[in-house]
Amino acid sequence: MGRVDGKIALISGGARGIGAASARALAAEGARIVIGDILDDEGKAVADELGDSGRYVHLDVTSEDDWAAAVQTTVAEFGALNVLFNNAGIANGASINRFKPEKWRQILDVNLTGPFLGIRAATDALIAAGGGSIINNSSIEGLRGTSWAHGYVASKWGLRGLTKSVAVELAPHGVRVNSLHPGLIRTPLTEGIPDDMVPIPLGRPGLPEDVASFVVFLASDESSFATGSEFVIDGGTVQQIPHKS
Repeated sequence: MGRVDGKIALISGGARGIGAASARALAAEGARIVIGDILDDEGKAVADELGDSGRYVHLDVTSEDDWAAAVQTTVAEFGALNVLFNNAGIANGASINRFKPEKWRQILDVNLTGPFLGIRAATDALIAAGGGSIINNSSIEGLRGTSWAHGYVASKWGLRGLTKSVAVELAPHGVRVNSLHPGLIRTPLTEGIPDDMVPIPLGRPGLPEDVASFVVFLASDESSFATGSEFVIDGGTVQQIPHKS
């Protein structure tokens, strides 16, 4: 018997990286998944790989209409919505005195307003299903500060805070809301970052599957008493204080 048998999940940014790995892991444990992304060909390929357990919808997370359609499709295709994984995100950066306002607005729109719109669109369906799980993909940059990554840091701290306020509000309805805080994970988003750029006590960058295992846990009833919590998946990065040799 699968750990998430019968559960229906909607994943933003599901075409590749952590989203695709999570879709595969959830399907392997008995869930059915709707993959949302703007990468239509890649998203459809992942959905096709999942067979009868997968569907694809075009989802620009900054669009209220796309979110409404994604939730509607999920319920129409599979009968309910039990899990929302807000995974889609972007990264950009510059020194604070050169950080362009349009880049600031862009990253907040995708990384923070996107999950807000997703939660807003999905809440009624989650409550109608008798409760469920919202999983927000933040970052270790939602736990600390990093130079040049001002928009990314602000968006991920904001998502961490949104997780907590929504967790309190939706707890009486049986909807749990938690945040993930990955460190350096090898995905297309981190292709340009060398392995040794960030000191990692466990000695390696993470893989999408390392995060996907937490997604399965939070989607399952195994995490039924966890809400408003932060789950750090970073190989010990944020615990380490760098020292000069």
